[in-house]
Amino acid sequence: MKSLIHEKINQAVSILNEKDTDLWMIFARESSVNHDPAMDIVVGTNCTWQSAFMINRNGDTTAIVGSLEVPNMTTVGTYKNVEGYLKSVKELLLAYLQKHNPKKIAINFSKNANLADGLTYGLYLNLLDYLAGTDFPSRFISSEEIVAALRGRKSDSEVSNITAAIEVTEKIYNELTGFMKPGMSEKDVAAFILKRIADHGLETAWEVDHCPAVYTGPETAGAHSGPTDRKIEKGHIINTDFGVKVNGYCSDMQRTWYVLRDGETTAPPQVQKGFDVIKQSIRNAFAGMKPGVPGCEIDDLARNYITSNGYAEYQHGLGHQVGRAVHDGGAGLFPRWERYGNTPFLPLEPGHVFTIEPRLFVEGHGVVTVEEMVNVTADGCRWLSHPQEELWYIKG
Repeated sequence: MKSLIHEKINQAVSILNEKDTDLWMIFARESSVNHDPAMDIVVGTNCTWQSAFMINRNGDTTAIVGSLEVPNMTTVGTYKNVEGYLKSVKELLLAYLQKHNPKKIAINFSKNANLADGLTYGLYLNLLDYLAGTDFPSRFISSEEIVAALRGRKSDSEVSNITAAIEVTEKIYNELTGFMKPGMSEKDVAAFILKRIADHGLETAWEVDHCPAVYTGPETAGAHSGPTDRKIEKGHIINTDFGVKVNGYCSDMQRTWYVLRDGETTAPPQVQKGFDVIKQSIRNAFAGMKPGVPGCEIDDLARNYITSNGYAEYQHGLGHQVGRAVHDGGAGLFPRWERYGNTPFLPLEPGHVFTIEPRLFVEGHGVVTVEEMVNVTADGCRWLSHPQEELWYIKG
């Protein structure tokens, strides 16, 4: 992880120069409680007292931390310079800023990107107090563009970790078909998945109360709810949603099955149509993904295809970035809804890793949804997951 953090710090320096920004400062305290997500990417440890982690466009990296944390930060070894204070961070912080005199200072707040919004309001007020009488606060800008580029542009080693997480996820999905039977509950299915994740020595990609999510039949809960005691029945559509972490990097995939009724060898036409529409909507989105295209236009390709086939539009974005967090990066394959801020309009870039996850409802049977993972390349897009080509069956 140390080498990966150095890789991302070097990438951050390049991004600072690209964005004509002199300094990126992460200002934090008690980060194990109020955690700034960027610290996982470019720091590699937590802090207790007020701390400033500085990455300069000239390549300098300096961590100003409480004196008792100097040995740990030195051992972690991610920053070239580690300075410790006893009574107040103010003097060392001012000295650094006066020495380097940055004209543009990206700090860890954002209106649009939660992953760049780790600075609490109270700590921001403290920062202003420390810098009172200087014009440094007038040089502050949001770090969201820096963070979005850094988290979004995955290196080869990052993509390798994500791919390894996908491989484990697909192995477990392949085992599920032979495990699931009518009469089992959603919780039974979830318990099987969790055991297999543990058998691999891994953890879930998000909170275990709804990872995995399991839905069977037409009376399912919402997309972000956990498994229930609802039983699998013949004629149900079943779908599951989960991911794992490998070396801190996530997968996030969904698959869909149909439970055959007595005498059935294939799904009813309306169920098969639902799956075929979902499959084609994913292919439409995939075909349109390339650098420079805003994510909302990719969402259009899937959303419009689904509604043109007579289904209601899905009530969420088509896909999100995946990396150290299961919802990662800045740009998203999102509709032009206010709740997504500016993220639907940001362009896709090489290195981005996205999910594609439309859904639709088949009356009397349940929800059809498939979630694939893809990687934006210099001239298009490539599959990271192996796409589900056919509706999977469960026999009674």
